[in-house]
Amino acid sequence: MAYRDGMTARARTEERRAEIVRAALAVIAERGYRGASMAAVAERVGLTQQGLLHHFPTKDALLVAVLRERDQWDALPDTRWRVDLLASLVEYNAMRPGVVQTFSALLGESVTEGHPAREYFTERYTRVRASMAAALRAEYGDRLPNGLTPERTAPLLVAVMDGLQYQWLLDPESVDMPGAFRDFLRLLGEPAG
Repeated sequence: MAYRDGMTARARTEERRAEIVRAALAVIAERGYRGASMAAVAERVGLTQQGLLHHFPTKDALLVAVLRERDQWDALPDTRWRVDLLASLVEYNAMRPGVVQTFSALLGESVTEGHPAREYFTERYTRVRASMAAALRAEYGDRLPNGLTPERTAPLLVAVMDGLQYQWLLDPESVDMPGAFRDFLRLLGEPAG
């Protein structure tokens, strides 16, 4: 079914869902996942709670949509990271503290048993480590200058990225997140090529 402005019902629904996800991201950033309510998200987008439930039947479903949307912002067209682009991602994250804060808060909360984002983050970290190992392998080959394999280095790389985010969020005046990450990349050594 087409509307007067040419949008289909499906396009309107997708647009509305995107608006709800953005509102949920803002509410979670302000209140944390546990403090965020479906009513607060519904109010922010001018819906009743019942109207919101039409698009997202549970708070957990909305949370997963928020996390997937956030991942899309960092996705590359070919879904392969390169080591030189990682520093750009860290710089980009330094320009969006609200998104980083929301992600970090949800990540921290997700380590508890039964948290609705636990499975999401577990799967995400499996994918991210594999992607980082592939990026390191493309850059360095089977061994980095320090003698570690890309698979052994990937969890360290991810830990540095996430750990710097926490330090930067707590004390942004003292922690130069992009600079510290570039320093870490120097510690990895120069590529063999």
